[in-house]
Amino acid sequence: MTTRTDFYTASPDAMKAMIAFEVAVTKLGLESSLLELIRLRSSQLNGCAFCVDMHVTDARKAGESERRLHNVIAWRETPFFTERERAALAWTEALTRLSDTHAPDEDYALLQANFTPKEQVDVTLAINAINSWNRLGVGFRKMPTD
Repeated sequence: MTTRTDFYTASPDAMKAMIAFEVAVTKLGLESSLLELIRLRSSQLNGCAFCVDMHVTDARKAGESERRLHNVIAWRETPFFTERERAALAWTEALTRLSDTHAPDEDYALLQANFTPKEQVDVTLAINAINSWNRLGVGFRKMPTD
């Protein structure tokens, strides 16, 4: 696969805004491990190889276990994730696949049961951020490097 336009050099002001958004998301107070699970699951769903590679690497550096990382793709069928993580992963899938799911009430109820109203918005912003990065990565064929 051939990479396409380098979005960082093509539109540096827009990318500065994206980076500022990402920095803001990391400062919202959500657990970094939860953010990495959100980022990884969305990236898996969107098929963003660059982002999957990056977030697996970042999660490992943060102490995430190999077993959990390997099972994010099948999180519903495993006992390895907390109720809070499951709620975030369900909401991640619902919003990443929005045209198919329309953010179902069941997933919102899980979000409400496990997160404060502020955290609900913060989780949603984290999902929005990674979906934006995924669209850049997939659209412009950004590739992981060795």
